[in-house]
Amino acid sequence: MSAPGRIASQVWMRDQATQRVMAALDAAGAAPRFVGGCVRDALSGRPVKDIDIATPLTPREVMAGLKTAGIKTVPTGIAHGTVTAIVEHTPFEITTLRVDVESYGRHAKVAFTDDWVADSARRDLTINALSCEADGTLHDPFGGAEDLRAGRIRFVGDALARIREDTLRLLRYFRFQAYFGREAPDDETLAIIADEAPNLHRLSGERVREEILKLLSAPDPLPTIAIMIAQGILREIFPGTLDPAVLRALMRAEAPGEAPDSLHRLAALIEADAHAARQAAERLRLSNKQAKALAALAEPERVLGPDLTPHRRWRAHRDLGPDLIGAVVRLDWARHHAGDNTAPGPALSHAMAEAKALAGRIFPIRGADALELGIATGPALGNLLEAVEIWWAEKGFKATRAQCLDRLKILAGTP
Repeated sequence: MSAPGRIASQVWMRDQATQRVMAALDAAGAAPRFVGGCVRDALSGRPVKDIDIATPLTPREVMAGLKTAGIKTVPTGIAHGTVTAIVEHTPFEITTLRVDVESYGRHAKVAFTDDWVADSARRDLTINALSCEADGTLHDPFGGAEDLRAGRIRFVGDALARIREDTLRLLRYFRFQAYFGREAPDDETLAIIADEAPNLHRLSGERVREEILKLLSAPDPLPTIAIMIAQGILREIFPGTLDPAVLRALMRAEAPGEAPDSLHRLAALIEADAHAARQAAERLRLSNKQAKALAALAEPERVLGPDLTPHRRWRAHRDLGPDLIGAVVRLDWARHHAGDNTAPGPALSHAMAEAKALAGRIFPIRGADALELGIATGPALGNLLEAVEIWWAEKGFKATRAQCLDRLKILAGTP
């Protein structure tokens, strides 16, 4: 990390689009600073993604200053002080300094201010309350830089007050613990969090989903997950049995350097049954595609069961697709090795490759081929095609298009 008081010049700071926005705001008298995640990530040596900027200027003054500089603006949240500047297709969120006048959970009534410390005091965690000037001069009113160095996740000011302002901060605390925490959470904070956890049911599924999936995408979420289970936090979201041992085994099976798939990890954490998958999908308001994937991952026997005929197995694999069927095979392996320290070997890789290959096999003929042979459309046609499919599968999926057409002719009694 850089020395306290300054962030060494970084690529994102020197970027032409970034400098243009900062210069335009400075010319308008804005005294702009970078705030939040970009400062935190820069200090911790992580890639900076989104660049957020704050200023004492009102939104209208910000828009006027940017317009003078020829920069396009969008009033994305002007009532709450936020304007988005767009330079070279890159968005920059610019927010006027604020203080809370009244708090209604997430939707607080705010007033604009020129007090940087008061604005920082509104933030959830000390590591997110950092700001820096264009030249890298760091401002750290709540000791966030030291917390970042120590791997300590700490609320700004009173933890209970911060959580009651927005219950989602309870989950954000653990998400940042998973990414940045090296020190264990202190007992006092955990006690407050445990007391407030029953209020999680008031949060929308979309907001909970975002935090849970981001947490599960951390390089190693297991220590944080263990704390959340011990404190009863996850029970408020997933009422069934949670098994971090399966998640641990799945993480062993993930390919080195592979980006974690949070949905696969979620499937490893919850119970392996359809009811648990449905509950999780409903609570997190998953999309239809995500819910279908979670259901498949929760019930591998539906596609991997030893009693499936070759035809049924192929159809099940085909319906999931190569990527998802590979994940099902890997997760099935993890469930079988949750109680040991077995490392995945060539057998798992081979099984995944075989499953993906089967999922990618394409039946050589279609309904149009049957119609060209003079077979009338209707239920009989579908039955004939399925019969050829079954024959093709039982022959090891090796029959050619011509052979499948011949088989169709024989079954249809077509010369």
